[in-house]
Amino acid sequence: MTAKEYLASLANGKTDIIQLVIDILKKGETPYCVIGGLAVNAYVEPVVSLDLDIVIVTDRIDEMCEKASRKGLTISRFPHSINLSSHESDLRVQVQTDERYQDFIARAQVKQVIGYEMRVGALEDILLGKVWAYTDETRRKSKRQKDLADIARLVEAFPHLSVRLPEQIRREVT
Repeated sequence: MTAKEYLASLANGKTDIIQLVIDILKKGETPYCVIGGLAVNAYVEPVVSLDLDIVIVTDRIDEMCEKASRKGLTISRFPHSINLSSHESDLRVQVQTDERYQDFIARAQVKQVIGYEMRVGALEDILLGKVWAYTDETRRKSKRQKDLADIARLVEAFPHLSVRLPEQIRREVT
C-alpha cells in the first residue's frame, strides 16, 4: 500500500481531494504553498492528518475556489480561511487567508509529502506558522496542543530552530 493509498483509506476517500487541489493549482500556475501539519511531515517523521492547510496567492483564491467548485468540492468561507470539502472524503483543505502567510509562498520548495509532490513552505516559515497557530487563543485547545506537538517535532529534528521560539514555548518543548 502506498502512502497515498493509506491516507485515502483513513479518509474514507472516494475522491483524492489533495491531488485534485494540487492539480488545479498546477494547471492554473497558481502560486501556493502547503503549511500546517502536512508541511511539518515534509521535514520530520510523518503523522497522519486529515487536513491540508495551504496558502494561495491572494488574487488567485477566488479563481481556484471556482475551479474546485466545478470539480464538485464544497466551498465554505470563514473570517480567516476557506474550507474545501467533499462528501466523498473526510479530508479537508483549508485555504489560509491571513495575509501574514503570503510571504511564505515565495520561499516554498517542491517536496514529497505522503506520496504527493507539492510546494511546501520553508522550514522556518512552517515553524513560524505553528507558533502563530499555537498562540492563537481563539483556536480550540486540542488544535493548539497539536500545534505545540508539531513545534516540538520540528525543534527535536532541527535543534537550531529553538532560538526562533518565544521563551514560553521554548520552555515547553525543550
